[in-house]
Amino acid sequence: MTTTSQDRIDSFFILHAARADRWRAAADVADRWASGEGDRAAVKAALADVLIMEEFHAVPGAKIMRALDQRIEADDAAGTARAVRRISEVILVEADTANTLERASEGEGQDDIDFVPSVLGGGERGRPSFETLFVTAQPANRWPALADEMRRLRRKEDQFVYEPVFVGSFEDAFCAVIVNPRIAAVVTADDMPYRSRHDAPVLRSIIDPVIKAEHGQASGIDLARAIKAIRPELDVYMLSDRNVEAMAGDPRADCLRRIFYAVEEPMELHLSVLEGVAARFSTPFFENLKRYAQRPIGTFHALPIARGKSVFHSDWIRDMGEFYGINLFLAESSATTGGLDSLLEPTGNIKKAQDYAARAFGADRVFFVTNGTSTSNKMVVQALVKPGDIVIVDRNCHKSHHYGLVLGGGQPLYVEAFPLTRYSMYGAVPLASIKKALLDLRAEGRLDRVRMLDLTNCTFDGHMYNTRRVMEECLAIKPDLVFLWDEAWSGFARWSPFLRPRTAMGAAGAIEEWLRDPASLAAYEAQQAKLGAKPSDKVLMETRLIPDPRKVRLRVYQTNSTHKSMSAIRQGSMVLVKDVDYAHVESQFHEAVFTHASTSPNQQIIASLDVARRQMELEGYGLVMNAISTALKIRATVNGHPLISKYFRVLGADDMIPAEFRQSGFVDFLKPGTNWGDIIKAMREDEFYLDPTRMTMVCGTAGFDGTQFKGLLAERFDIQLNKTSRNSVLLQSNINNTRSDIAHLVRVLVEICREIENRLRDGGETVQAAFKARVKNLMEDVPDLPNFSRFHDAFRGDAGDRTSEGDMRTAFYGAYVEADCEYLPLNSPEVDKRLKNGPELVSANFVIPYPPGFPIMVPGQVLTAETIGFMRKLDVKEIHGYEAARGLKLLKPDVLKARSSKKKA
Repeated sequence: MTTTSQDRIDSFFILHAARADRWRAAADVADRWASGEGDRAAVKAALADVLIMEEFHAVPGAKIMRALDQRIEADDAAGTARAVRRISEVILVEADTANTLERASEGEGQDDIDFVPSVLGGGERGRPSFETLFVTAQPANRWPALADEMRRLRRKEDQFVYEPVFVGSFEDAFCAVIVNPRIAAVVTADDMPYRSRHDAPVLRSIIDPVIKAEHGQASGIDLARAIKAIRPELDVYMLSDRNVEAMAGDPRADCLRRIFYAVEEPMELHLSVLEGVAARFSTPFFENLKRYAQRPIGTFHALPIARGKSVFHSDWIRDMGEFYGINLFLAESSATTGGLDSLLEPTGNIKKAQDYAARAFGADRVFFVTNGTSTSNKMVVQALVKPGDIVIVDRNCHKSHHYGLVLGGGQPLYVEAFPLTRYSMYGAVPLASIKKALLDLRAEGRLDRVRMLDLTNCTFDGHMYNTRRVMEECLAIKPDLVFLWDEAWSGFARWSPFLRPRTAMGAAGAIEEWLRDPASLAAYEAQQAKLGAKPSDKVLMETRLIPDPRKVRLRVYQTNSTHKSMSAIRQGSMVLVKDVDYAHVESQFHEAVFTHASTSPNQQIIASLDVARRQMELEGYGLVMNAISTALKIRATVNGHPLISKYFRVLGADDMIPAEFRQSGFVDFLKPGTNWGDIIKAMREDEFYLDPTRMTMVCGTAGFDGTQFKGLLAERFDIQLNKTSRNSVLLQSNINNTRSDIAHLVRVLVEICREIENRLRDGGETVQAAFKARVKNLMEDVPDLPNFSRFHDAFRGDAGDRTSEGDMRTAFYGAYVEADCEYLPLNSPEVDKRLKNGPELVSANFVIPYPPGFPIMVPGQVLTAETIGFMRKLDVKEIHGYEAARGLKLLKPDVLKARSSKKKA
């Protein structure tokens, strides 16, 4: 069989997402040949579409593919159809577990081709399995013998079992680790041919400028570094017949787990591969908790539910025990001894589990949190911000950041995100706004008061910052600035090469490496020479600033809601730290933990954080790739369906990100001709990048507001969503979604569209006019989004003239004095009178409508006609901090006047 000319090994999204579909299509073609309706040429053409992909997988493997080819050449139509159908079944279940593969290989019509891979043979069924990539200079006709040699090393005592995959070039190895998520380890020669025999123009445009291949050869270290850049969780081993001692001491070899001299110790290599996987498989706290649950424990502490006797011995609540099962109760305890550990001051298995998480996420240290990322954010803010510190913060961030500043006394300097007015949502904060704030503070001599930049990445709607550029340019202005990136929604992004560089830890790791490179200082000095002694703020705003590597103090904190994107129980969260000055804040960080963390943390949440990390290190890459593929399928199906697209549309990157922030020229994932090279270019260059798994679907064109449509999907069709806006809903694909979920969504949307069509057809002109008016109201008559105005002068006693920070804490607690507050009905004439003539309206509390979910009023804020107008146009049911019966809660003018006078005095 030969490959078709249009196939390329670097069509990663297509190959990964379409593998099972192509095998199923090939099975249908083979069935037609067996029934006399097709021919051999059609089968060969169909199989040519999958042949390249199978070179990078152990299942079904080269032996089976050769046997299949022989059947085709022998005109054995029935045998070919049987074989292709069974291979298709194995591929369909993704070859993820031994049990599913075993089931797929059983049944009637057993064939003389063994479709159960050797990894599942005999007594080895049931053990976790994976694939190991071997990159070798040996000729391809030697690979089967080499594979057999590796299989003979297996032992009954091995915890896992793996199947080898062989490739012979740098490009093939690079492609293999991208398209095959089951690869968990790589063994490479110290050099190899660079080029693949297949076509890979996009791949070459990306890696050729980086990899300096001499005489058509590439080094194993270069390959290892390239692999770690796209899949950092993989262990890479090197076999060399050269000076391995010198190679082991090369700093560039730090990316290798171990170096072996040629193949003198094949068993040691085999055991090393297993040990590397075992290190990721280990879950210290979860394993200890399981052992604890198996012990006979007498409990004389304050947790009656522990061991479950109060539940299972009860006639009244036994059903809860039957529902959850006995292990939940056996694993409960309020003790931190007897093999357990303390979350507040971990020294044992929780500490070890947190260290493993730090390794997985690329952080220096990790802290588990069992009461959500709201708590994680408040911990970080309290630990790092003291009263009076200025924090540059996105006004549209989660309320936990605002409340954290209230509790800690930090003064927020709000910077505005770009608006998406048509959809009643904000995007992210342009870098220009952040730089201007820093430069304004520097101009007033107050840069020393700036402590932190606090941003959300990605936003609820999928906007991802160019985190590296933001941090580098900010550090060029203030080298010791602390960064807090709230990545509640994108913890999973670590396991995608198309998302990781945009994460806080991914960018911090890249900056860390850059700082160690002597070229960083040369780049900085070259820019300084070009800028001159005293460049103007205008010049600095227009320049992509380079920080001084000698002065930079890299201090990066990332919070993620592990439960939102990984297999953790609700409220499971993590704080990730990469801070060179952490030792100076460690004691206050612990104080923040003591302040906010429960003294009775849920053991099951801690265990789930441990297990979620294990899963992502071992199969996270494939799970996230599947989530991205699922999202792309949903986008293509909704926008391409002739009926659905009349009433619904998933917004593309060009809808969600203004062109001025897409410097690469990237338009959308679905634009014809877009390839992964375009996506990589956008990820590297654009100011903002859209996480494809977060899909804003417009429903206003179907006559539904977001809340109404969300309710319809939940009540009638059992489809759950999270966020809504005035005219849209947010769909989110995650590692839990399947193709069946897509089919269910599509079927439901078709049904809803048919109901709309029938209603418009049967209702006549009156109904059609009402529908048109409803759509116009939702899609065109949208209120302008209000920006933050300013804090009242009473709360700006130590502020400058060029920036808008204020003492929000004093305003917040000032409202605790009931006599100092007043209420005005939102629509009262008095509100309009005071907006026009004064005295100013000053909010006494946070007011947060859902949707859009950001505070349109904060304590101490002067209210403007724009803010009041937006409030009056809101048609949402849920507004936190606003009581319609009483009206706006305001600070009284005389109180503000007295406070202002006192400040001046």
